[in-house]
Amino acid sequence: MDKERPLILVVNDDGVTAPGIRTLIRLMKTLGEVMVVAPDSPQSGMGHAITLNSMLHANRVQVDEGNQVEYACSGTPVDCVKLAMNKLVPRKPDLCVSGINHGSNASINVLYSGTMAAAIEGAIEGIPSIGFSLLDYSHDADFSQCEDYVLKIAEQVLENPIPKGTCLNVNIPNVKKDALKGVRVCRQANGNWDEEFDERVNPMGKTYYWLTGKFENADEGTDTDIWALNNNYISVVPVMFDLTAHQLVQNLKAMNHG
Repeated sequence: MDKERPLILVVNDDGVTAPGIRTLIRLMKTLGEVMVVAPDSPQSGMGHAITLNSMLHANRVQVDEGNQVEYACSGTPVDCVKLAMNKLVPRKPDLCVSGINHGSNASINVLYSGTMAAAIEGAIEGIPSIGFSLLDYSHDADFSQCEDYVLKIAEQVLENPIPKGTCLNVNIPNVKKDALKGVRVCRQANGNWDEEFDERVNPMGKTYYWLTGKFENADEGTDTDIWALNNNYISVVPVMFDLTAHQLVQNLKAMNHG
């Protein structure tokens, strides 16, 4: 690999053959040397899960034309980053990009997202990291309308690395390129899923459950990712893996003993 060009680690949660990651690989190759370590099957909703009780495999693959080094990993998105950093990359990457996810990772979705977990793991490893998501869940989603923005955001992070311990959660509305109004740096909206389990019976008479739900936005702010997406802006939310509620530390000091 060319040591003069930035090394970019590309991961995702939809699997190494998903159109979103193939688009991201093609775009990142214009910015640097690309190395791909991605799941060998879809891993959506895995969050920050890691593999502890079974072995991992990482096989060299060549999904399409190109000289990038690619591995299909049997584990989760976070496994992919950990394995890449410990065994596969020739040097520490200058950037880690995850996606482009098929579907939203805005608001509370960031906690469940395998895409964002991979970006957060990159941040834990001290790599400037970005998770990209397009609000289209279909396999044949059209990523062409957002390519210029994905490139620009990645280039900006390469040129001006974000602080250690943080990464960017980038969500892109599913609209045509001429309808995109631009980019908004914003906060995560206060939203949640109104969930229920649909109870069904299989042909052998056994009961099973299928998770369903509807996203509910409880935030009326105009500085949130949900507002930006609803108004045809690309949302960029800085994310950190420190989950401490710092504002409560002082108030809870009465609990200290000894």
